[in-house]
Amino acid sequence: MTALVTLGEAMAVLAADRPGPLASGTSLRLGFAGAEATVAIGVSRLGHAASWTGRVGADSAGTMILAGLRGEAVDVTRARVDEAAPTGLMLRERRTPDHTRVTYYRRGLAGARLDPEDIDPELIAQARILHVTGITPALGDGPRAAVRRAVELARAAGVTVSLDLNYRARLWTREEATAELTHLVSRADIVFAGPDEASLVVPEAESADMGRTLLDLGPREAVVKLGARGALAVTRGGEAVQDILPVTLVDPIGAGDAFVAGYLAGLLDGTDLPGRLLLAATCGAFAVAAAGDWEGLPRRAELDLLHGADVTR
Repeated sequence: MTALVTLGEAMAVLAADRPGPLASGTSLRLGFAGAEATVAIGVSRLGHAASWTGRVGADSAGTMILAGLRGEAVDVTRARVDEAAPTGLMLRERRTPDHTRVTYYRRGLAGARLDPEDIDPELIAQARILHVTGITPALGDGPRAAVRRAVELARAAGVTVSLDLNYRARLWTREEATAELTHLVSRADIVFAGPDEASLVVPEAESADMGRTLLDLGPREAVVKLGARGALAVTRGGEAVQDILPVTLVDPIGAGDAFVAGYLAGLLDGTDLPGRLLLAATCGAFAVAAAGDWEGLPRRAELDLLHGADVTR
């Protein structure tokens, strides 16, 4: 049985190794990224079966992405190779040591051509968690319909629906996002959001009250990611807070998705609310301590490294 099913876009990434403007001769590191793919990898590394559905092009980048996910034991049997469009590309420039500038080449490309017909009802029905984000419905009508179909299939089968709002201002307006994300929040069991993202659907709420206000829309759990101030999780039975874990920052990209992966893995473990938050914070800390979106995600045997333990073999 697949514990977690997710769907979305994955792109090739060319990332600069050193700070400074891109110029002829700049060294770039090739990899891949995608919010949902990162969550699938994080959950898989922590010992739970994960599946990713999406489209890649019939090109070397698409081959790399699928091979990379398979290498992380993520099931990609429902992924589709789109012969009519190439794989999307992300260009990541470290303009200064503290500021990363990202350029996307994704509109009309393979990942943005996800369609409701790509969704496998049987796969979702036998999962424990369906995880979706606000990125995918922002890509166009087809991806938006695919996310809605997946969510409704999960609800009909009694599968937990997890939603990370993951608002991307480059992809749609706040008004468009508010309409769609408000609908998805009402259909979700667990919602993740930063304060600015949460304000899309609960604009009247103060930051400290956003979790409780999100619950009023339907979810049973709301997790507010507060960046350097940690995170707050609220359920109908109580709440918990979690500080960030101190690590040397190498690359902040992917921290939020790593956090979600840890939280959902904790839920699959049967861990209580504080334990889920601690695992989430641990995964986020591992992610920012290494370069890349997902490369630093921990495996189960490594989790105690950030809590003062040495891991030996």
